[in-house]
Amino acid sequence: MDFKKLADEVSQEVLAFSRDTSGWKVTKTSFLHLTANLFCGFLFPFEKKITVSWKPSRNYDGHLYRAEGIIPETPAKLIQFMCLPEFRSKWDKSLNTYRILHRIDLDTFILHTITNSFAMGSIAPRDFVDLVHIKYYEGDKVIVSSVSVEYPQCPPTSSYIRGYNNPCGYVCSPLPENPGHSKLVMYVQPELRGNLSRAVVEATMPTNLLNLIHDAKDGIKAQKAHAAQSSPKGHSSSLLPKK
Repeated sequence: MDFKKLADEVSQEVLAFSRDTSGWKVTKTSFLHLTANLFCGFLFPFEKKITVSWKPSRNYDGHLYRAEGIIPETPAKLIQFMCLPEFRSKWDKSLNTYRILHRIDLDTFILHTITNSFAMGSIAPRDFVDLVHIKYYEGDKVIVSSVSVEYPQCPPTSSYIRGYNNPCGYVCSPLPENPGHSKLVMYVQPELRGNLSRAVVEATMPTNLLNLIHDAKDGIKAQKAHAAQSSPKGHSSSLLPKK
């Protein structure tokens, strides 16, 4: 399989998702509490809404979900925080395993994930093998695209039901009014397979997406707090090295 060709095709599909503004139905909302600097270092809280929407998928008989939220980090650093195992495995409460099986190039790799059970244990863990590609655009926009693939070195096992991710990904752009914050838009359309009814999946997916954005925000906050404590007094520490 030509993984690079497939990665480019899926990246274009995720970009097309981001340009499609019609037909979305809001299914769930929440609020993300952030902190902003005012004069003289005074801090005040403000809220940013997280919204989950859906529309019929063109890839399978189910929904394409879109989740949108604001994260207090630049796009390049946020995307690395969400993609690199040394960070993702620490903050994503939905995952049991997150490991890169093979690097195709600097920004393209084969990923194996195993989820924890969710929906109060009614949905058993699944595992996925995905092709992931990171693409950087002008204006500091970053798109991460992924799709499930067959990878002989990691075949399905009897321990987990092998799920399938139709083309999905993250679109991350700097806020014009605050470039140090990012608008994160996630697109997912997973097939969990097994004996799950479609109704169960559709009832649980919006909450899972809300939780993922909340967990990412909390993970960023914890990482920055740790970096600040570890840095010598008077010196700042960035979350991640610049690309």
